[in-house]
Amino acid sequence: MKFKEFDIYHAYYCGLCRKLKEKYGLAGQLTLSYDMTFVILLLTGLYEPEEITGSCKCAAHPFEKHKIKMNEYTEYAADMNLLLSYYKCMDDWKDDRKYRQKAYAGLLSKGYGRLEGIYGKKIRKIEKLMGELGKEEKAGCRDVDKMARLFGKVMAEILVCKEDVWKENLYRMGLYLGKFIYLCDAYEDIGKDLKTGSYNPLKEIYETPDFEEQCKSILTLLMAECSKEFEKLPILENIEILRNIIYSGVWYRYEKVRAERESAEKEQAKENEQSV
Repeated sequence: MKFKEFDIYHAYYCGLCRKLKEKYGLAGQLTLSYDMTFVILLLTGLYEPEEITGSCKCAAHPFEKHKIKMNEYTEYAADMNLLLSYYKCMDDWKDDRKYRQKAYAGLLSKGYGRLEGIYGKKIRKIEKLMGELGKEEKAGCRDVDKMARLFGKVMAEILVCKEDVWKENLYRMGLYLGKFIYLCDAYEDIGKDLKTGSYNPLKEIYETPDFEEQCKSILTLLMAECSKEFEKLPILENIEILRNIIYSGVWYRYEKVRAERESAEKEQAKENEQSV
């Protein structure tokens, strides 16, 4: 990403941070995520809303002002960000009895309560999907596509913010993007989950000789479908930033984890040779 493009991306990120603090206080601000910054860029490029631009200082950048960009989709993304964070905290509490997460959910609950009156239908759909996901995880579901699809539908509901001509494209794009995110998280966590005994949809194929190739093929196919839907959208504003994220940025964590595993395997093989 070019410096100019990074500055634009960062301005939307800072706008989201500011909106979270404005609406939900410090507890909401701590839910800040890069995923929702992408949602803002996508919906802004598609619907071209009026924007507020400015500059400010904050705790993260106390010595110099930095640019911020905000529009109606900044607020929408802030709301969805809080919604997902609340569900994540409650899920951690139900599954692992993490008291810290329960306490954090309590801090977010007031904001969550307000959202029910605004996004009632959407929240009920997402709650149902998250409930099904949690139920299948507890049951140890081995169907990788089924599990990824449940979270994919959650992301699809988030991308679809209007009932209009772009609804179907955004839904399909969100579906494949959500499936990618879910499986990429599973790929990253597989080693830890095997040690702790936690659920991971990739456990069944982890011991197969072609595990890495299977994962890469599945993730590549999902992002290909996501990209196909993205390219159908009439987006001009910040299109290069969005393409950079979709075609390159989303792969960063996967490539980092794979490189670390390959390095660890080489080190282990070297140690085995020396011990012989």
